[in-house]
Amino acid sequence: MAAQQGPMTLRKIADELGVSPSTVSRVLATPGSEALRWGSADTVARIRAFAEQHGYSPNPQASSLRTRRSGLIGVLVPRLQDYVLATIYEGIEEAASEAGLSTFVTNSRDVTENQRARTRMMIDRRVDGLIYGDAHLDHEFLDEVHEQGIKFALVSRSAGNYPSATVDDHKGGWLVGQHLAETGRRDVAILAGLEFTSTARLRSTGCVEALRANGIDVPPERIVYSGFDPAGGRAAIAQILAGGSVPDAIFATNDFAAIGAFGVLRDRGIHVPDDVALVGYNDTPLAEGGAVPLTTIRSPMHEMGRCAVGLLMEVLAGRQPESVVLEPELIVRGSSMASGSNVVGSMGAGPARDSVPVPR
Repeated sequence: MAAQQGPMTLRKIADELGVSPSTVSRVLATPGSEALRWGSADTVARIRAFAEQHGYSPNPQASSLRTRRSGLIGVLVPRLQDYVLATIYEGIEEAASEAGLSTFVTNSRDVTENQRARTRMMIDRRVDGLIYGDAHLDHEFLDEVHEQGIKFALVSRSAGNYPSATVDDHKGGWLVGQHLAETGRRDVAILAGLEFTSTARLRSTGCVEALRANGIDVPPERIVYSGFDPAGGRAAIAQILAGGSVPDAIFATNDFAAIGAFGVLRDRGIHVPDDVALVGYNDTPLAEGGAVPLTTIRSPMHEMGRCAVGLLMEVLAGRQPESVVLEPELIVRGSSMASGSNVVGSMGAGPARDSVPVPR
């Protein structure tokens, strides 16, 4: 057998013996003959012998999560100053408090090494479990966390098969695409957000598919991945406009990116909504109060946080809960009204129309 590289892990033991990492974890965490509920006598013996032979020792912090409770939940988000994430965290804190738990939050800036460091810090504080709001689609980091036996749930973003509390982002994007098609827009650009996130991928894909169903194609150069903040919106729309032609509609997968794009359009004399319709996502307070009230998707952010706590409590109880997917709602305002409406020019303001319910 070739020499093992690096420390022995549950995954390496599982791969060598042809069993699942969860079986290895359960066998090594269960004393005596009780471990036979996780496998045959031969499987249990092989796992224990292999672990002893190769000097495997369980992560002590992860073990503490399984054997004692601190009443503390750690929450990891990309950016502490983000309104959406702050609102989600309020829901987390509220639900945790009702369950007799305390929470604390830190940020990773979506950098994997920061995710590892912050996770270690939270484990050192003996949290009972973690809620991640910064999941990446490749879920490699989350796989590492899972292999260590740490209990967690996801919020805002989904990844792999891990339990998550999200809004139906694909449906949200579809509602935007359908709305733009119905208002006569035919040249749509998408400021998609961060490419490694489920939110960016699902919202942009949903929009593209709804437009395609209406006979409208979105070419690849009209989809730009950038940040979810105003700077990201400015950079993305600048790239779109550098192509030479102005689209007649822009979908930004975050309200703050939409606001950044609006500033660039205004500075270049491009009027919303007469020259270009503009749609955001999340329905933050700034969406309704801007120079032109912003059409957007209302996302149940607070409820999302509450649901994430419920999922984590299920995981801590040893269950495998189904992910929670909440309903989005299209809120139509002046920024996407067709030309000739009572909202005129980039500085005009008009009343919001009634919200459009999600089709069933």
